[in-house]
Amino acid sequence: MQEPLGPFSLARRLWHYRDLVWQMTERDARSRYRGSAGGLFWVAVHPLLMLAVYTFFFTEVFPSRWGGAEGGRADFALLLFVGLLLHGLLAELLTRAPGLVVGHPNFVKKVVFPLDVLPVVSLGTALFHFAIGFAIWLAFHLALRGAPPATALWLPAVVLPLALFALGCAWVLASLGVYLRDIGHVMPVVATVLLFASPVFYPLDALRGTLRALVQASPLTVPVENARRVLMEGRPPDFEALALYTLVAGVLAWAGYAWFQGTRKGFADVL
Repeated sequence: MQEPLGPFSLARRLWHYRDLVWQMTERDARSRYRGSAGGLFWVAVHPLLMLAVYTFFFTEVFPSRWGGAEGGRADFALLLFVGLLLHGLLAELLTRAPGLVVGHPNFVKKVVFPLDVLPVVSLGTALFHFAIGFAIWLAFHLALRGAPPATALWLPAVVLPLALFALGCAWVLASLGVYLRDIGHVMPVVATVLLFASPVFYPLDALRGTLRALVQASPLTVPVENARRVLMEGRPPDFEALALYTLVAGVLAWAGYAWFQGTRKGFADVL
């Protein structure tokens, strides 16, 4: 029987499988580091290492001026870390999604399993990594600048639209990955391009003309700029831009889900 494809049906379906999503997310997060000596310790080491490398190169090798970063290297590191965390959230979904269905052929062939929850599980794992990274950012902020401003409470409203956007992309890529295996090799390149084509290493205000317009079109620009507003500048988010982004992300999430459900009937034949 064809699954209902309406937005409310999608919300009910995700709620129905909430326990399964939670259990699989926990298992996925643990399995990523099972067998390694450091275990979940690597969840913290990776973002810290990347932060140290990027901070060194963009403050010493390629000096970058950032308006408002009065604390020098420390403020630059905090600003940079916010961008890296949000990019990491999206990049994890983009790079893992093409292999989600391909990597679980038994779910397709032998088991009656809601395949559409696989991207949701990956999103849960990505949000877990984001939460660990944000805890690290918060610890550094407390040590270097004290408590963040009260506007930091707006952060979930900034992250949720990006999560919706990433989930919509993940549903589409999980389906395409079954039919076009090369997509799994393309997405890491796309994720790297997004890192430099978004205001992660530089402020959007530093750009002008066509280049600024191109960077504004990046799916990371609105979340990154608003996250820095609420976390570092003590200002509320740009509600108009965030509302428009949320609307687009919601439509994309529903369209991605509809695409996945419409193409899943051919998975078994391909796998």
